Amino acid sequence: MDAAPVRKTRPKLPARAVDPEKDLGKPIYAVWEITLRCDHACDHCGSRAVRARPDELTTAEMLETADKLVQMGSREVTLIGGEAYLRDDCAELCAYLSERGVRVTMQTGGRGLTLERCKAFKDAGMKAIGVSIDGPPEVHDLLRSSRGSHAAALRALDNCREAGIVTSSNMQINRLSWHFIRQTYEEVRDHGVRAWRAQLTVPMGRAADRPEWLLEPWRIIDVMDEIAAIKREEAERNAAAGRPPEQMVNIGVGNNLGYYGPHEELIRSLPGLTSSYWSGCSAGKYTIGIESDGRVKGCPSLPTHPYTAGNLRDIPLEELWERPEIRFARDRTVDELWGFCRGCYYADICMAGCSWTSHVTLGKRGNMPWCYHRAATLKKQGLRERLEPAEKPEGIPYDYGRLRLVVEPWQDDT
Repeated sequence: MDAAPVRKTRPKLPARAVDPEKDLGKPIYAVWEITLRCDHACDHCGSRAVRARPDELTTAEMLETADKLVQMGSREVTLIGGEAYLRDDCAELCAYLSERGVRVTMQTGGRGLTLERCKAFKDAGMKAIGVSIDGPPEVHDLLRSSRGSHAAALRALDNCREAGIVTSSNMQINRLSWHFIRQTYEEVRDHGVRAWRAQLTVPMGRAADRPEWLLEPWRIIDVMDEIAAIKREEAERNAAAGRPPEQMVNIGVGNNLGYYGPHEELIRSLPGLTSSYWSGCSAGKYTIGIESDGRVKGCPSLPTHPYTAGNLRDIPLEELWERPEIRFARDRTVDELWGFCRGCYYADICMAGCSWTSHVTLGKRGNMPWCYHRAATLKKQGLRERLEPAEKPEGIPYDYGRLRLVVEPWQDDT
């Protein structure tokens, strides 16, 4: 059963953050999984990382791919894993890209991010490192399936700062962690991060084995209200201290949190800069994802099987970039939307939110359960949605099962 949206007058929206005339169709931002080897085995890991793939790209192949990205217009590359730092040639790749004018960053769990490694990355031109911290120790360590990983992540932030690398932090939002949003933000703020992002835990990989951990869709209202309150309070605190916007922590949300509630512009805008709002999935429009064995997708988070255009060992990267598996977001129309999202007033702008999240949740993209506007609309009708398991995942990297949407009467759960 799909509840029907209620149409209303669309408010005036600020200018888009990305210039479609200038940037559309270029892989401006690449996220590159250079190994699946990991020193964690997180219970919410979408790629089920722990061991390296048997056929990961060689150093020479990575450097050749780096040249291709530069030629195609990439301006920033984020290295991920597994744990990217576990490859001995990670700093070499970082230096190679940096020397060619590409901004290089890394996302990590930070368990083995020693000061020595941080200094090596700084020397190689690494501009920023994001360390994931998903709540207080009892929550973070449970999600990461490793006692002491919370303390290690905080040490990683401190090591990065000592080495002179700008730091950020990401937080997974789920049933275990959402109560601790403010506490987690304040902790990483006090460790000197320049940016903080919240992102939903998504039912892919090991997280698909734990549907009971997923945030209930109606909780998106509480989550977004809390993040917006934190951002407003921080702006007031910084203004009282006389700090300019560029010294504020950039508080925001990932691509699968939102959309079009009362906080949309606040949450997606950078401090002191042009206003922004969600304008649709950027997979294959401005972003590209590369897996460690050379398979290419429009977004690194997308499940491998439905969205892989091919392998760069076999097909030139520029040709892969133009294949329909990657460019779907460039070519899509509202005709592919379904359920609530098909009739939503924001459909032609939002295009059903995050393709990755909707696909691995409901089995296909085009209908996004975790949406502020959607949850608030249903609440006015006395309804809410929940998810229940329908199909189990296979148990391979980037796999997913399927969940079923159930509409039920609204209840004021605590």
